[in-house]
Amino acid sequence: QVQLVESGGGLVQPGGSLRLSCAASGSIFSSSSMGWYRQAHGTQRELVAAVTSDGSAHYEDSVKGRFTISRDYVKNTLYLQMNSLKPEDTAVYYCNALDRAMLPGTSWGQGTQVTVSS
Repeated sequence: QVQLVESGGGLVQPGGSLRLSCAASGSIFSSSSMGWYRQAHGTQRELVAAVTSDGSAHYEDSVKGRFTISRDYVKNTLYLQMNSLKPEDTAVYYCNALDRAMLPGTSWGQGTQVTVSS
């Protein structure tokens, strides 16, 4: 059973920063590409950042240059450093392995709420 536990969200002013953490099962963490997804009010869940097992990273255009994804193989933890936050970044953020995320009916963690507002 895969476990995904997201944390680190909160309320922040525009221009502020947050660091999200995701504790994931070690069996999938090292072998799979991992990603951060977000789902804003009334929208579909979208991939915003991903990192592969060799360390290469991908970012959705709207967050490129502001967000940094990283992984700690010893702690089996995925991180998302979010800087220069904007109101449009407001969403529930989730982590998952990319191959699991594309499966219909796949399980997700509880997510962590990020709210950017003045």
